[in-house]
Amino acid sequence: MIPDDLRYTEAHEWVRDQGDGIVRIGITDHAQSQLGDIVFVSLPAVGEAVGAGAAVGEVESTKSVSDLYAPVAGTVTAVNPELDAKPELVNSGPYAEGWMIDVRVDGAAADVLSGLLDAAAYADLVGD
Repeated sequence: MIPDDLRYTEAHEWVRDQGDGIVRIGITDHAQSQLGDIVFVSLPAVGEAVGAGAAVGEVESTKSVSDLYAPVAGTVTAVNPELDAKPELVNSGPYAEGWMIDVRVDGAAADVLSGLLDAAAYADLVGD
């Protein structure tokens, strides 16, 4: 399950253009299935500046802890408040209710997103 309307990173994050220079970020279905049952998510604070490729949070599962990387540079405008009480939403809906952060992109969103993988390239990466 790799939605065509998203962009992807080799570190298994997805990015959705929300418009007005804002992108929504989460981890892919492939990533959550590799992690197993997610029990805790640590995210950056609203207003925090993030750098492209920098670790900005952690996803803890019953198997391991994995970093969440920012696929774009910008400023965090929102975090998913549901994940504090229900981190398992990342397992049940990684592309919907399991989203993690919104970031106002430094620069034009279209330019930034064009440097990320499309669905076909991500499918090749993960062997789907």
